[in-house]
Amino acid sequence: MMTITAEIARKCLEIRYAGLPDEVVDRVKYLLLDHLGVAIRGAQSESSAAVNRFLSRTAWGEAGVPVIGTSLTAEASHAALANGAAAHAPELDDVVNTASLHPGVCVMPAALSAGHLAGATGKELIAAITAGYEVMVKLGIALDPAAHYARGFHPTGTCGVFGAAVAAAKLLALGESQMIHALGISGSQAAGLLEFLADGSFTKRFHAGWAAHSGLIAALLAREGFTGPATVIEGKFGFLKAYSPAADMAKISTGWGAPYEVMRTSIKPHACCRYKQGPIDCILKLVRENDLRAETIERVTVSVLKAGFALVAEPRELKAEPKTIVDAQFSMPFGGAVAILKGKAFLDEYSLENIHSPKVKELMRRFDCVHDPDIETEFPRKWPAKVEIATREGQRFITRLDFPKGDPENPLTWDEVIDKFNRLTAEVFPEETRRRIVARIRDLEHLPAVSELLQLTATPEKA
Repeated sequence: MMTITAEIARKCLEIRYAGLPDEVVDRVKYLLLDHLGVAIRGAQSESSAAVNRFLSRTAWGEAGVPVIGTSLTAEASHAALANGAAAHAPELDDVVNTASLHPGVCVMPAALSAGHLAGATGKELIAAITAGYEVMVKLGIALDPAAHYARGFHPTGTCGVFGAAVAAAKLLALGESQMIHALGISGSQAAGLLEFLADGSFTKRFHAGWAAHSGLIAALLAREGFTGPATVIEGKFGFLKAYSPAADMAKISTGWGAPYEVMRTSIKPHACCRYKQGPIDCILKLVRENDLRAETIERVTVSVLKAGFALVAEPRELKAEPKTIVDAQFSMPFGGAVAILKGKAFLDEYSLENIHSPKVKELMRRFDCVHDPDIETEFPRKWPAKVEIATREGQRFITRLDFPKGDPENPLTWDEVIDKFNRLTAEVFPEETRRRIVARIRDLEHLPAVSELLQLTATPEKA
């Protein structure tokens, strides 16, 4: 009898560019451009500066893989580590609602490094990314995200290593047996604890980079004959049983490729946790439509989904007094307050200056985060949000939405994704370089070598 792990390997090997619908190819390109923009900007962050200092002590020279948004090159798995950590830093990376995880920051860095090593083409990269997303997301759904979170795990890190391994294995042209071993090796590297929430430390960003790094390592080891358990997904001590008390193995195969999970992936317009995106949309809508000002607001009541309550609403004292940018990214009161005061909640709003602002601090104290059964009924198929704003004059304004901006049902257009890319990268690259990157992505199926795309993302000093 074929194991679930072997079935996954076989299904992934069957994914080829020639068999992908046009809309899937287009969506991969759309997601890749978004990923590169976030990674380029994230490479300028404080956490990435530390990673890059680490890389500089293990310099690989001109033959290494370019580290996106920098002048550095590194050994392939170290480049994947740096690129994944950078892309997760701004909290603007893509996300899949039903699995509550971020696939791009794990799958794409591993795929880009593996593609560079293998001399892969754009078509091969598209197929590998499609397969990596499929595996990572299906595992996240099968785990039951709420149960997985309750055990203290971050599904981006834990599931990400499998998606990264599959993408890398395809680009390295591994056979079925080798891909099974790559998945088996990945299972012993599935990691990511939520304890970063306690003090706003950088390890959440590390989870994505480490998953990309570890998935590539798993594929490279499998290529050389290293073995891993063929029942790593479903076994008695396998991934699903060890990491969740509510796992459902049947969900791994349910709806495989119908549609592909890249088609269910959302893009973030706000620089914060996914569970804050819908509420911020609601807040901005109420403020703009009713010309509300901070000084006239008495109370803001935000209905937060139960699965994300511990991430963005509890403990109340910490969420009302963020100390670091990571704290702020996971504080619903902070995100709502800057949205009201600044009219947006993009990267510049998530700053230490705003964290220490007396106006922001005072407004955060007027926020209440509540449980609301009304928004739970269709979760996780929908991620509804509801916000009520009460004014000091006794007015009450309420709005609700089912699909936050950026969801496939309420998507950013290509032009909006390009605008996001340009806003993120304008401080790093001149306009001409940004145009070239966008053009390369739009024509990705004709890219002769992944290395050409990576070289475009190196800083001007490198180029």
